[in-house]
Parts: sequence; structure tokens; C-alpha cells
Amino acid sequence: MVRARTAYSVLTRLEAVLAGVFLMLMVLLIFTGGVARMLHHPLNWTIDLSTCFFAWACFLCADIAWRRNALMSIDVWGKHLSHRANRALDYLNYAVISAFLVYLIYAGIWLSWVSRARSFQGIPGVSYSWVTMSIAVGGALLLLTTILKAMSALKEDRLRGTTRCGAV
Repeated sequence: MVRARTAYSVLTRLEAVLAGVFLMLMVLLIFTGGVARMLHHPLNWTIDLSTCFFAWACFLCADIAWRRNALMSIDVWGKHLSHRANRALDYLNYAVISAFLVYLIYAGIWLSWVSRARSFQGIPGVSYSWVTMSIAVGGALLLLTTILKAMSALKEDRLRGTTRCGAV
């Protein structure tokens, strides 16, 4: 259990560093492309590569935000429901999110597989799968976070003595 927590801690730090690096590289590439275009020596590949970094950064940042409860949410019914009903709604949300993420992982792997021979924006030797794999990897990270959130909620409910959330 301690090893799993340590591995997860390393994973979350690595994810944050990669997201920051990808965002900085994206900005740097766009700026470099703009300056090069202004000097009448356009570097068209900068926009394409920054698009790849953007795809990866989007999924990594989404997982970071989900883990920190920093995503936008709309609480229409939650404040009017009992704790049990609210928790049941949370579990339903986790189930729907998990189902979508499982599909996202499957679709991302399939898309990466079928696009493996396609070159990324005509750049020789760089497969389009490097971009599409961000869907599967991002979905897996988000699914892991969702599962951990659900497990944490279950543990909290056990401590409170309210494990029978389905009986509203």
C-alpha cells in the first residue's frame, strides 16, 4: 500500500511537470513560429508540434484539475438532498464518468492503432499516434483519479456509518 501511494505521488508530480513543460513548449513554439513568420522565414511545423503538446497538456491538466476538485460543477439538486441521496448521486456521477472514460480509453487506443502509419502533419518519422495516444493515456489517468475518488468516498461513508447510500 505504501509503495502504491509513493508510485501515485511520483505519477502526480510527473504529470504536473509534464503538463507545465508541454504548455511552456507550446507557447515557445507558437512565439518562435510568429517571429520566424515576421522575419519572412515561416516555420510551419511549430504550429503542428504545439498542437501535439496542447493535446497532451489538455488531458494532463484535466486530470490535475479533477484530482484537485477544480473543475466546473453545477450543483442544482445537491444542496436540497439529504447526505445519503447526495452521496448516491455522487456514486452515479462516478459511474457515468467511469463508463465514458473506459470508452475514451478504448477509442483512443483504437484511433492510435489505425493512425500509426499516418505521419503527423507530414513530418517524416513522426506518427500521428503520438497525438492520438494522449486520448487513451489521459482517459486512463482520469479513470484512475475517478476510481480513487469513489474509493475515498466509500471509505468516508464507512467511517461515518452510511454505507447504505442506495436506500434513499
